[in-house]
Amino acid sequence: MPTMSEKILARASGKESVEAGDIIIANIDIAMTHDLTGPLSVESFEKIGAEKVWDSSKIVIPFDHQVPADSIDSANNHILMREFVKKHDIKHFYDVNAGVCHQILPEKGHVVPGDVIVGADSHTCTHGALGAFATGIGSTDMAMVFAEGNLWFKVPETNRFNITGELKDNVYAKDVILHIIGEMGADGSTYKACEFAGETISDMTVSDRMVLCNMAIEMGGKTGLVEPDEKTINYVEKRSDKPYKVFKTDLDSSSLNIIDVDVNDLEPQIACPHNVDNVKPISEVDVEIDQVFLGSCTNGRISDLRDAAKILKGNKIANGTRMLVIPASKEVYSKALDEGLIRIFVDAGALVSAPCCGPCLGGHTGIIGPDEVSLSTSNRNFKGRQGSPDGKVYLSSAAVAAASAIEGRIVAPE
Repeated sequence: MPTMSEKILARASGKESVEAGDIIIANIDIAMTHDLTGPLSVESFEKIGAEKVWDSSKIVIPFDHQVPADSIDSANNHILMREFVKKHDIKHFYDVNAGVCHQILPEKGHVVPGDVIVGADSHTCTHGALGAFATGIGSTDMAMVFAEGNLWFKVPETNRFNITGELKDNVYAKDVILHIIGEMGADGSTYKACEFAGETISDMTVSDRMVLCNMAIEMGGKTGLVEPDEKTINYVEKRSDKPYKVFKTDLDSSSLNIIDVDVNDLEPQIACPHNVDNVKPISEVDVEIDQVFLGSCTNGRISDLRDAAKILKGNKIANGTRMLVIPASKEVYSKALDEGLIRIFVDAGALVSAPCCGPCLGGHTGIIGPDEVSLSTSNRNFKGRQGSPDGKVYLSSAAVAAASAIEGRIVAPE
């Protein structure tokens, strides 16, 4: 019997069924590229002589990586992409004020269960939290998608993480996924669909599930997935009028590997330099920090800002430590304003910036210098990821980031 991924890819390829290992051509429901990867897609699209895109309503282009433009090169990239949008009448274009691509797509109703979604960004797997098959592709592959509306895939096997137990106070979805990546290793799910299931997942919000799926790529996953439930449908139907189809995995599938994960005793987790799978419980980490980054497509949602503000309220960021808060989207920013969270951050001494990727990619807004230490709620801590190759990046939840900003060193929340 088939897995969730096999069912979605069978639908998209017009086949009655497919099996892991099959090579198929799948029709694409949504194709996304942004200001950083988009220019190469556009240049490649033009080089192959394509005259028009296959469907201007199925392409989504947000600007989020270098916004506002921080150099002449990035300004030129923005101009190139705006001209492409205008020339091909792209229906869904989000300029510099909208937010991070992986927050924008679900917020604006572009993601529904059963879709095949590709993005010229490795963390496109985030959208599997809504029951879609979503994966990152290269910019030149995206050029062919723009032209033809389809792409070849090898159907992946599936690692299904059956997560059970009740999370302790101040332990979050970020701690769960860091723990799993630490156990699996950076290549532990290479080219596999990573499903997240079990009672713990049922209790999680859609935002929490996005955190898990977002980081599936950090253990080599082709995609991350959560089977749609009532929470999924409520989220989707508030934001989209697109038709959708719910698929679920048959547990007797021959390509399914079930991995049990008990989180009852889990404490906050920290990914230490310079690899995401270098994970330790926070009780084993004692490090002074120079910068705290709260944001990104992993943990820049309103729930993350609320968690951090609850800890920061009435407190001050430690001398010698700076904190950068970047909401993941305009919608998140607006909610944070309405709820008074921005005032809490500013009063605590944080710098609040407009929605964008920020220092996550090491190319804009808040990069670190040589020998500096960053504690970040983002998804990668590779050498040089957030600036200087001589800096160090640690990864944590939003609550740990806030508590650590107050202390000036990595600590667990009280």
